[in-house]
Amino acid sequence: MTLSMLGLMLGLILLIILTLKGMNILIAAPLCALILAVTSHIPIIPPLADNNTSLTVSYMTGFASFLQNWFIVFLLGSMFGKVMEISGAADSLAHWIMHTFGSKHAPFAIVLTCAMLTYGGVSVFVVAFSVFPMALSLFKDANLPRRFIPAALAFGSITFTMTSAGSVEIQNFQPMQYLGTNQFAGWPVSLVVALFMASTGMWLFHVMIKRAVAKGEHFDDRENDPTPKTSNMLPHPFLCFIPLILVLGSSFYCSVILHFGRSSLIIALLTGLISAVILYWKRFVQLGSALSVATYSALIAIANTCAVVGFGSVAKLTPAFNDTLIYMTALPGNGLISAAIAISVIVALTGSASGGQAIALPLIAPHYLDAGVDPNALHRVIAITSGGLDSLPHNGYVITTIRVICGETHKTAYLPLGALTVLIPFIGAILAIFLFILGM
Repeated sequence: MTLSMLGLMLGLILLIILTLKGMNILIAAPLCALILAVTSHIPIIPPLADNNTSLTVSYMTGFASFLQNWFIVFLLGSMFGKVMEISGAADSLAHWIMHTFGSKHAPFAIVLTCAMLTYGGVSVFVVAFSVFPMALSLFKDANLPRRFIPAALAFGSITFTMTSAGSVEIQNFQPMQYLGTNQFAGWPVSLVVALFMASTGMWLFHVMIKRAVAKGEHFDDRENDPTPKTSNMLPHPFLCFIPLILVLGSSFYCSVILHFGRSSLIIALLTGLISAVILYWKRFVQLGSALSVATYSALIAIANTCAVVGFGSVAKLTPAFNDTLIYMTALPGNGLISAAIAISVIVALTGSASGGQAIALPLIAPHYLDAGVDPNALHRVIAITSGGLDSLPHNGYVITTIRVICGETHKTAYLPLGALTVLIPFIGAILAIFLFILGM
């Protein structure tokens, strides 16, 4: 094993460990990038680079590039989610769905609620914060182990909805600019795979909970548990669907009809934000302050992603990374298979689906397009695959959901979450490749 490969593996492992220990990713990522630089003989600063790329320049180029391309999207998404949150619209939808199914079907109700909100454009973090109190109440009524709540929130938010055709999440929009596709690329296969992932995931979730209950696990009350809001003070649930429908409708029109590409997402989120502000205007007390909080949240969210993109930008300078990429793209057989392997490795390296795509797509998209791989099939396989190994323990959403929102630990909560957000998308990607090969 070369020193470069050893450094690449050590950097990734250390990044995971430091993140699990609670170190800020903005500190951990450049620190681990330093290991990559030292073991691959990459100069640290420009004066030592002799006109070659240095660690600091490469890291900040990757960091700033992602910020430049996606900050407006993060900002509008965060603001839209905040407006849906403070108006009570997100809570109203959650109440309606959960009370429709009741505590008897608590896991399914939570997954469905998260799926509807995230597919409609609400930030996955806002969804987790909004749905958690009601999820807690349902799990308490059903006397189910609360350590499974993070898995329910994550499965409904970052799997079959995040990477499906039509989704307004970044992971479904990033491939468009490199492949010349739209957000509905490969939609027949996407529909089959989404239904498969949802049904298989719910079956697996049911089995895991049933086994835990059989072993004597039950719900445990804790001090300072949040209480869900009462539904009589919330807007009518059907009124709350309007902004979500407008987001999906405007994104479809701008992407498929007008071919606006990535700008379709900006228009869609802006449409949702304006419509929500108009619809719920009388419910706002301090809208300006709330939008300021949303802006800060957007900065934190995108900075965390930029940090891992920066780490990946240094990683792709290493001989080990390039040798691995050449090996993966040269694998014999169908190009969709090697593309799925390549994207899996890179999102695992970064711990971020969007960050991994930002690094991988410029490198692998031209290769597979030149090889004659169908761009629509490639778009969908990359999207679905990126939603698998990104959910390793050091993923920012995983850490926030398990520790900050739900108050659990990785030791108690990650296994079911990982099974649903890593294993199920992995199987879904295999199914998608198989269906595309069959010509569906």
